[in-house]
Amino acid sequence: MKLGSSVTAVRSTRVLVGNEVRPAVVIIENGKIKQIVSHADFTEEDGSQVLDAGNSLVMPGIVDCHVHVNEPGRTSWEGFWTATRAAAAGGVTTIVDMPLNSVPPTTTLANFQEKQREAAGKCFVDTAFWGGVIPGNQLELRPMIQAGVAGFKCFLIHSGVDEFPHVTDSDLHSAMKQLQDTGSVLLFHAERDVEANPDGTNDPRQYSTFLQSRPDTMETEAIRIVTELCRQYQVRCHIVHLSSAQPLELIQMARQSGAPLTVETTHHYLSLCAEDIPAGATQFKCCPPIRGSTNRELLWSALKDGKIDMVVSDHSPCTPDLKKLECGDFTQAWGGISSLQFGLSLFWSSASKRGFTVPDVVRLLCHETARLCRLDNQKGCLAPGYDADLVIWDPEKEFEVITKIIQMHDPLMMAKIYVLLLKVQVKEGNIHHKNKLTPYLGVTLQGLVRTTIIRGQLVYRDGCFCPEPLGQLLLLPSRAHAAHL
Repeated sequence: MKLGSSVTAVRSTRVLVGNEVRPAVVIIENGKIKQIVSHADFTEEDGSQVLDAGNSLVMPGIVDCHVHVNEPGRTSWEGFWTATRAAAAGGVTTIVDMPLNSVPPTTTLANFQEKQREAAGKCFVDTAFWGGVIPGNQLELRPMIQAGVAGFKCFLIHSGVDEFPHVTDSDLHSAMKQLQDTGSVLLFHAERDVEANPDGTNDPRQYSTFLQSRPDTMETEAIRIVTELCRQYQVRCHIVHLSSAQPLELIQMARQSGAPLTVETTHHYLSLCAEDIPAGATQFKCCPPIRGSTNRELLWSALKDGKIDMVVSDHSPCTPDLKKLECGDFTQAWGGISSLQFGLSLFWSSASKRGFTVPDVVRLLCHETARLCRLDNQKGCLAPGYDADLVIWDPEKEFEVITKIIQMHDPLMMAKIYVLLLKVQVKEGNIHHKNKLTPYLGVTLQGLVRTTIIRGQLVYRDGCFCPEPLGQLLLLPSRAHAAHL
């Protein structure tokens, strides 16, 4: 079966049907799932395109609602072509692009329209868009809702880029008033400046120096503000990339009092821990920071207990020079981790050892992420009427992020070796996002993606892509428009 062709049915001995994995055939018509039947009830017709997945697992494609594509403006960091190819290779069938770090940011209707023009014809997976809330743009919010943004994001601390300034309390109240009764959602980068209490080394090459500069209280104080706003205005609010377990009690109390509040964490907070980060290894830097192993286990417990709603990549790449690998200065390096292609495997590698099941994967990486951005009526579920977005993968199969890694403890030597490995990696094409630096280089992961299908079309299979992008731009109907449908 050729890449890019339309599939009429997918057959496997392992298909997730409801909460049960069993033999089944997913029948596809006009890009939608028509029905799911047993092998005995399926009759293959002449001319049909049936993909036999053997014993590989078939489930809904991943919906990653936290991706920084950076186009237009910073295409040396990433772009729609490379980001969506990486997504397809990882079984991600829908991404939602963040309003920064593109130039211009998605903070006005005109900028949103420019972003759509840039994305057109470049997406290998379906792509939706977040808008941004910055000081003074409150009158742009409703026009962007009408134009189809999934919702909005704001920062309570410096964003890292000057063109996307953080909001004040006054800005937040203005934005919340605009968002009332729209059905939209406001996402918060929930860190707030607090007085730091440095303890120990000030060596910028030590990860502990950076970690001490972003204590848990920064998240707690920010989330306290978010919960108060959410209760007051009854506007849907969402906390992005929770790294600290300390604010979980605040979040639970707000929910119990009726606040429409959700929260996500990321693969790096669940997979990595501060104790294992070597000096000068700035590829591990992100904001909020990766914290200790005890905190990580508390996040896993909260995920199992339903206190954290979903898991995303927060794919935030940059060019290697911005990571300051040669000097290993955590205080100066760009904060962001690239992992879009490996999210499913990263999650399953750890989750499967902690008692999570395939239905849990779908709930946390597909359904809840789709629901956040109002795509849950068409994405994130293997059922009749939904888009035929499928990932076919082998949960037991292990693979290395790159085929060879040399372990070195000298950061300068690591940087030099990285350049050498990068050249080999590009040639081998194992990592598909634009800049290959990631903390997962050399890590063995469990769960290999074999095939990705988007709206019934075969876009990725065993390392190869369809010749042309087949993804669509997803514009979300506003509540007023949806009421007339």
